[in-house]
Amino acid sequence: QVTLVESGGGLVQAGGSLRLSCTVSGDAYSTTAMGWFRQVPGKAHLFVAAVSWSGESTGYGDSVKGRFTISRDNAKTSAYLQMNNLQPEDTGLYYCAAARRGGYDYVGWGWSEYDYWGQGSQVTVSS
Repeated sequence: QVTLVESGGGLVQAGGSLRLSCTVSGDAYSTTAMGWFRQVPGKAHLFVAAVSWSGESTGYGDSVKGRFTISRDNAKTSAYLQMNNLQPEDTGLYYCAAARRGGYDYVGWGWSEYDYWGQGSQVTVSS
C-alpha cells in the first residue's frame, strides 16, 4: 500500500512562487509515474504535470508550461512541483498522484491513469 501526503500550499500574490511537496510512504518502489492535478469546485481534475519513475520524462499541461517544474528524488519517496509566476487561475486544490503501471519512462496524463492520490493541498493566488 502507498500513502501520499502533500504540503507547501498556501496564499500567494500573483507573480509569486510556491513549492509543493509530495511525500510517499509505504511501498514507494512499487510506484512508477507521479503527477499533480488541480481541482476547483464543480470542475474535473485538471492535469498539471507528471514525471516518470526515471525522472527523465516529464509532461505539463498547456496552462503551466514554462512556469511550473516537476521533479522527484532518487529515492522515489518524494515529488515536487515548483510553481513560478503564479496567476489567479492557478488557484485550486492540488493533488499528488502515483501510478503502479507502465515502465520506467511512463508518464500518465489523466486522473484515471494513476492508482494512488493524496488528500490535496490548497493553493490560492490573489490578484
